[in-house]
Order: sequence, then C-alpha cells, then structure tokens
Amino acid sequence: MANLKDIRIRINSVRTTRQVTSAMKMVSAAKFKKAQDDITHIRPYVERLAGIIYDLTSTLEEDIKFEWSEERDPNKILIVAFSSNRGLCGAFNTNVVKETEKVIRSQFPAQFKNGDLDIFAVGKQVQKLLRTHGYSVKKDFNEIYSHLSFEAVVNIANELMHDFESKKYDRIILIYNEFVNAALQMVQAEQFLPLQLPELVNNGKSITNYIIEPDKPTFIKTIIPKALKTMFYRVILESLASEHGARMTSMHKATDNATDMLGDLQLMYNKARQGAITTEILEIVGGAEALKK
Repeated sequence: MANLKDIRIRINSVRTTRQVTSAMKMVSAAKFKKAQDDITHIRPYVERLAGIIYDLTSTLEEDIKFEWSEERDPNKILIVAFSSNRGLCGAFNTNVVKETEKVIRSQFPAQFKNGDLDIFAVGKQVQKLLRTHGYSVKKDFNEIYSHLSFEAVVNIANELMHDFESKKYDRIILIYNEFVNAALQMVQAEQFLPLQLPELVNNGKSITNYIIEPDKPTFIKTIIPKALKTMFYRVILESLASEHGARMTSMHKATDNATDMLGDLQLMYNKARQGAITTEILEIVGGAEALKK
C-alpha cells in the first residue's frame, strides 16, 4: 500500500485536475449555448433557400444547365475536412479523420493513388491527425475560428467555387460533424459541388406559386452562388456547435471521473492512516511491555 505522502500528492493532483476540467466544462457550456442558437437560427433559412431552388429547378420547362451543377467525370477531387483547433473533445476530431479515410478508400482510391485528390483542413486537429496517418494536407484555413464571421467564411467558399468553376476540381466533398445535441454528433460526408439539383418530374407545374422577375433561369443562376455560400457557413456552424457540445460532454465526464477517483483515494488515505496509527499503538504497547520486563 502506498504511504500517506504519496496518497496526499495524488489527491491534490486529482483535485487540481477536477478544477481544470470543471472550469473547461463551464466555458464550453457558455460557448455551446451561443453556437446552438446560431445553428438553430440558420438551419430553417438554409433549408428554405434550398427548397426554393429545388422547387424552381424541378419545374423548369426545359433542361437548362447551370455551371454550379455541372456533372463531370470525377478526375480531380477535393475533400475539405472540418475539426477543431484544440483537443479535449472526445472522439470529435478522430471521427472526422476516420470518415475522411473511409471516403477516400471507398469512393476515390484511384484518384488518391494517382495524386489527383487534395485535402483542405479547417482546424488544426484534423490537419495534424491526417498527416500522422500519412495524408498530405495541401491547404488549411485554421485561422477562421479566431475571427469567425459570415464574410470570412464567404472568402473560403468563393475560393472553392472558383476552383470548381475553373475545373481545377471536378468534385468537392465536405466532411464535418453535424450537430444533433450536446452528447451526439453525426459525421457527414456531403457533396458541396457540383450542386445536386432534382430531375424534371413535375411537367412544368409549379409546386409553389412564386412570383419571379425577370425569369426562373436568371433568378436561379443568381441565387445558387448565394445559397452555396450560406450552406458552407452552415457547415462551419454545425462543426462549431458539435465541437463545444463534445468538449462540454467530455469535460463533464472527466469531472465526474475525477470526483469518483477522489473518493477512492480518500478511502485509501483513511485506511492507510488508520493502519499507520494502529502500527504506532502496537509499537508503543510493545515498548511499554518491554520496559516492564
């Protein structure tokens, strides 16, 4: 059994760790509330915006091609992986790496082998982990979290859209954690470009009575780039809310584990102290008996 000094050192160490994890949990809880509100507000807007595009494109009287929905042979692929800049958030970052590897192995093994697959990282952790796993990260946007705003995110979206438009990449995939709740995040591999539009299935009959000026094709060509930028911003917010939720949950579990460990150590300390006192009493009694003799 460890001596009393060693146990006291362990108790102080665990108590300090519990204070740190408890503080981190409270900080993450505060950030999580704002991130949750942001994602709750933007989701209906993005869904309705996408719904308008799908309604209008599915009711066009002819099959009109749009540059952002141009399907090409996937010769050149770009994967954008989203993570956090810091750790201590459970499996949040490793799940993104696992999904990235899964997508590469199952969908684009030939492109990866031929060097026609690039990876962009949004977050230091996924960049570090991917390099550890032997993948080369061509570019990163890790600084986006330090000054997160719609304007800053739009700059990244514009770069990706330009790369697709100039045919630098034929397909762009986003891999991120979709926020469900504080304890649950679902990893998603979502095709960003080309934008997948519905087939002509309604024979020109409008689903919703929209008033469009000047005409549907012109309106769709104008709104699609705006919708893509908003969708990309939603992905950033999904990842951010998932990160804070995962870290809050992880720190909550760490705090609970530290509390349980403190109880076990305190019990161990009491037993060791009781044993030491018993030993001292026996030594005193033994010494007294020796003096009598």
